[in-house]
Amino acid sequence: MVSDMKTKKEIGVQKTKQNSILGIIGGSGVYDIDGLVNKRWVAVSSPFGAPSDELLCGELNGRQMVFLPRHGRGHKIPPSEINFRANIDVLKRAGVTDVISVSAVGSLREHLKPGTFVIVDQFIDRTFARNKSFFGTGLVAHVSMAHPVCKRLGDHIEAAAKEAGIAALRGGTYLVMEGPQFSSLAESELYRSWGCDVIGMTNMPEAKLAREAELCYATVAMVTDYDCWHPDHDDVTVEQIIKVLLTNADKARALVKQVAPKVTWDAHGDSCSCRSVLEYAIITAPEARDAAKTGQLDAVAGRVLKR
Repeated sequence: MVSDMKTKKEIGVQKTKQNSILGIIGGSGVYDIDGLVNKRWVAVSSPFGAPSDELLCGELNGRQMVFLPRHGRGHKIPPSEINFRANIDVLKRAGVTDVISVSAVGSLREHLKPGTFVIVDQFIDRTFARNKSFFGTGLVAHVSMAHPVCKRLGDHIEAAAKEAGIAALRGGTYLVMEGPQFSSLAESELYRSWGCDVIGMTNMPEAKLAREAELCYATVAMVTDYDCWHPDHDDVTVEQIIKVLLTNADKARALVKQVAPKVTWDAHGDSCSCRSVLEYAIITAPEARDAAKTGQLDAVAGRVLKR
């Protein structure tokens, strides 16, 4: 692993003339993109432990990008054991400013058929076994999660989907369950009664941590099948689900290629409110802050802690 002090230049990711650096969190189907050149796997260490994998750094049409396999290459890490804090921390250390999460989900709505993409705008977090904040005793901070995704990124994703001919619904609530087991029928019906649209296991606390790290964050939820509430759910075969997964991966790659230039050349990125949420969020008085905790947050909160 490289040192925590390794610079972004040494990692191989620099802003150069780009306004932003786009990071993609997803599976192998997302980062296996035609046209991605100068590819290199880079190990970046974090004071929060080991991330899911090395970072895949590369260039797409001259634009630097960073990919992180959420479950590790080969899908070896279950949802509850993902080190979400380390994942977000190493992306921040690599110079990433914007994060798009690409996630497989189940549908809780009849009209959200397998193959549909949902540009999520809300979450309900039902996870209970995960570290959900970078902050803690010795350094306390509170950030707003009223609007948990970046609208600017959502606009770019929506436009890119239209240009790529991908059926994508703008807006929806993602219920994040702990897993690894799927829902009971009673739970599925409960979540439907709450107005949830899709269900998955990975985007919390990922979205919360991205907000704390002042990263713009948005989710593309890819529907693979109906959750167990659907009367025809038992008729779905593994073969059919795999077919949808492969089709979704093709569409995800097309979407990433289309959205990358919109994000990286967005002149409004630097003024996005997501990138300044810590301005007044840290409550602990400077003289009462724990030195070790402050050092641990050098990448996540260095912008406000070092001045």
